[in-house]
Amino acid sequence: MTTPRSSVWRIASLVLTLALFAVACGDSSDVSEGEVASTDTDQSTTDDGGTDEGAADAGSDVDPSDLEGEVFISGSSTVEPISVRVAELYEDVAPGVFVDVEGPGTGDGFQKFCNGESDISDASRQIKEEEAANCEAAGIEYTEILVGIDGIGVMTSENNDAVDCVTFGDLYGLIGPESDGVNSWADANAITGTDLPDEPLDIFGPGEESGTYDSFVEIVIEDLADERGQEASTRSTYSPSADDNVILSGIQSSDSSLGWVGFAFADGAEGTKLLQVDGGDGCVAANADTIASNEYPISRNLYIYVNNAKAEANPALAGYVDFYVTTGLTDAVASVGYVELSDDAKADVAAAWQG
Repeated sequence: MTTPRSSVWRIASLVLTLALFAVACGDSSDVSEGEVASTDTDQSTTDDGGTDEGAADAGSDVDPSDLEGEVFISGSSTVEPISVRVAELYEDVAPGVFVDVEGPGTGDGFQKFCNGESDISDASRQIKEEEAANCEAAGIEYTEILVGIDGIGVMTSENNDAVDCVTFGDLYGLIGPESDGVNSWADANAITGTDLPDEPLDIFGPGEESGTYDSFVEIVIEDLADERGQEASTRSTYSPSADDNVILSGIQSSDSSLGWVGFAFADGAEGTKLLQVDGGDGCVAANADTIASNEYPISRNLYIYVNNAKAEANPALAGYVDFYVTTGLTDAVASVGYVELSDDAKADVAAAWQG
C-alpha cells in the first residue's frame, strides 16, 4: 500500500537536545490531539505494555549541512506519504542524510521495529499490547508521537447510483464475519443491513497486515460482532491488497463495488464515489472538517514510533524527528491529504519531544 513509495530520500538533520517524557495514551479508537508517549524498561509500566521514562539526551546542536547518516522507516502505508513528504521538505536543508521509507503495513512495520530493524515505525493505529510486549522483550524503548488525523473512506464505483449512505449495520452485514455467503448488497439485509439494493457485490480492501484494516474492524465491526457473539473480523471472501492503488483499481472495475481505504487515498480518486456513513447519528460525508471534528464516525489518529536508543545514538535520526514534529506537522500533513493537528496540539507535541 504505497503512494508515493520512496526508495531513498536525502535529507539533512537539525539536531536539538531531546527530552522524552510520557503522557497518557487514549484508546486507539479515539481521535485525540497532542499525544507523545514514551517507554523505558527501567520505569513504571504503561497501558501499552511499555513504561514511562524521563529525559534522554540525543546530542548537541549541529549544523545540518555537516550531518551524515541514514534513517530507515517502515510501517503504515497510510502514514508513509507524510514521512516521505517530511523527507522531501527536509532535503533542501542539507544533502548528507538518507531517509528510506517503505509502507508494508502497520503490523509488519511493528514487527520490524520490535526486531530492531527500523528506526521509526509509521502507524495508523496505536501499538497493540502484544507488539509492545515484543518490543519490551527485545529491549526496544520507544516514543509514540501523534502526527495527524485521518478518516477511513468507504467507497463504491462512481456508476453506483443505488447507494449513497451506509450504516455500521450495513457494513457489518456486507463485510463482517457473518457475510461470507453474501453475494449481493441485498443479501446483507438478512444479517444487519437495511434496504440495501439487489446489486452484485464485489469487495476490495486492505489485508490483515494493515492498520487501516485493524482500525476499520475496531471502529465499525467490533461492537456488533460482540453483540452477536462473533469474532471481530472481516469476511474471508473479498479481495485484499497491501497496495491502496490496487484497492482503488478494484473499486473502479465494478459498477457495484464496495471498498475502504484511508481518506487521503479515497478523496478525489478517479472513477469512485465516497459513501456517507451513519455511525448512529445520521449520514455524514467524509471531509477534512468532519474528520477533524470526529463527526465522521470512522476517524483515527496517525502516529510515528521512534526507537529511543537509536535516536540518542544517531544525530541524523534525532534531527529528522525534530523536523517532523515542527515543520513537518505544519507543512507536510495537509499537503498529502491528511488532517492537521490544532496549533496547540502541534506545539504540545514539539515541546514534549524536544523538552
